[in-house]
Amino acid sequence: MERESFEDEEVAAVLNEHFVAIKVDREERPDIDHIYMSVCQALTGEGGWPLTILLTASQEPFFAGTYFPKHSRYGRTGLLDLLQKVAGQWDEKRDQVLASGSQIAAQMKPYLEQSTSGEVSEGLAHDAANRLLDTFDTEYGGFGNSPKFPTPHELMFLLRYATRFERPDLREIVVRTLTGMMHGGIYDHVGFGFSRYSTDRQWLVPHFEKMLYDNALLTIALVEAYQVTHDDTFAKRAREVLTYVLRDMTSDDGGFYCAEDADSEGVEGKFYVWTPTEVKDVLGAEAGERVCRWFGIDEKGNFEGHSIPNTIGKNLFVFAAAEGLSEAEWCEELERSRQKLFDVREKRVHPHKDDKVLCAWNGLMIAALSIAGRVLGSSEYTDAASRAVSFVRTSLVDREGHLLARVRNGQSAHSGTLDDYAFLILGLTELYETTFDLDYLRFAVRLQSDMRRRFWDEAAGGFYLVANDAEQLLARPKEVYDGALPSGNSVAAYNLIRLSRLTGDIMWAEMAGRVLTAFAGDVAHYPAGYTFYLMALLLATGPGQELVLAGWSDDEATKHALATVAKRFLPEAVVLFHDEMIPSRVWEEISPFSKDQAVVGGQVTLYVCENYACQAPTHDIVSALERLIGNTDL
Repeated sequence: MERESFEDEEVAAVLNEHFVAIKVDREERPDIDHIYMSVCQALTGEGGWPLTILLTASQEPFFAGTYFPKHSRYGRTGLLDLLQKVAGQWDEKRDQVLASGSQIAAQMKPYLEQSTSGEVSEGLAHDAANRLLDTFDTEYGGFGNSPKFPTPHELMFLLRYATRFERPDLREIVVRTLTGMMHGGIYDHVGFGFSRYSTDRQWLVPHFEKMLYDNALLTIALVEAYQVTHDDTFAKRAREVLTYVLRDMTSDDGGFYCAEDADSEGVEGKFYVWTPTEVKDVLGAEAGERVCRWFGIDEKGNFEGHSIPNTIGKNLFVFAAAEGLSEAEWCEELERSRQKLFDVREKRVHPHKDDKVLCAWNGLMIAALSIAGRVLGSSEYTDAASRAVSFVRTSLVDREGHLLARVRNGQSAHSGTLDDYAFLILGLTELYETTFDLDYLRFAVRLQSDMRRRFWDEAAGGFYLVANDAEQLLARPKEVYDGALPSGNSVAAYNLIRLSRLTGDIMWAEMAGRVLTAFAGDVAHYPAGYTFYLMALLLATGPGQELVLAGWSDDEATKHALATVAKRFLPEAVVLFHDEMIPSRVWEEISPFSKDQAVVGGQVTLYVCENYACQAPTHDIVSALERLIGNTDL
């Protein structure tokens, strides 16, 4: 529509004569997008982008649709015809148009603002797990046929469910799905990072757009899979994704950019594909032919006459042996070749980079970097997460201390939505559990308090998408569906439980319970569509473990103990570090229940608590973790 109509002088003339044309960046204004997408779905039975809405000056919609060609064709109304017809009705039957808009607005407002409460039970998680199992693609991984979306929170939920209910079959679903994506063309084998989705069942041909949030959530899923399986392949891919993010998607100030487009020079995927001749020109005949065999690059091609590098059906050890090489030799040669291809590819015309920085998506990447830094023992990742938090505080907090939604070229704008708060709080709590810097926990608590004051629905429970002092729109929507991105309410419930256990403040847990109850009726219709909500549900209904490790931040034994805890997948636990170098009054302020859980006998000491009741302190960290998780492989 942009090329056909919005950049067309004939269409522009009609628009400018009769309408006020507004183009909305739905990533900057998810509140506007959510409201009018719901209108479109209600009026037409379908939705999608581009989203086209006609509304009155009072924000009341009277027409909705998606794509319109410039001229009518094949039974589809053209935009010019539509605009001219509506302009005529506005001149001749304005009262009817206004009445229609008012009626639609009146019907939509309660629908957008309500939620359906219900019983919070583990049965919702059982239902979701079984539905995902039923739709699992046993050959290539993922769910359903095509197109296939990564939806990492589905995998994160399944790992937690498999751990809670001892379901190795569901853990294997996660392993096979991540493995399928890592081998497919949805993964950029030359420059790293995941594309938005796969157009086919095999994960071979992607829509080449790369989104920050996909790569953040997939990093978390990869690191958690590594924790569960101890398979270094998952750790390696997670490091590669973060290499891409820190290299290509990070501003000089430490914030993270939104996305890279799918096309360059007007051709989708042109930047990413290769021919055998191009590869051999870079690597030489022998090495080039071997790399082409590995990446499936041939004369026929797998994408419009060119080849998307992939390793579907390939095994590193088997391939190396067939080439007369050891696995180590092939890995070294492959990395040298990949780097050469990357250097040449860098000289191509790059896809456009959306260099706005969104608070919400940065929160997810802060969480991913924090988890990776903790589990993989990388100070580089932890430092990047800390730097991003500093950037947010400098650029995305207004004079009243409220979050803003985005910044670009030094200009910040738009009142922060629920997602901005919830996702950033997630990042801050993960960064606390990596650095144990109490300032991050304080910041998280301050934002959670602000969120309660400005977004909370005291009557029905749950959070509105927009604050009570934000721009007044048609409605204040409430949402819990976990689509490509998890919903703010799902993440908020998860955060509230964790904050309650980190601080000992039961108020946060009670609020989490109200969030879960407020939407349980909605979730019951199709639990598999609410997997981050179900992560919060499992956390709420689990044993509620708190681990307090007491020691000294500059002590090697303490550092080793913290690293031992970090390696394990403990989805139902929060970890506090009682640093003996911090005065007790500080603990009294931020986490009173842990202030007395100090070092015993001059040695690093671990307290294992469940539901705020603690066992006797121990110096045997490994044995305590064995009892906690039932796994002696430490």
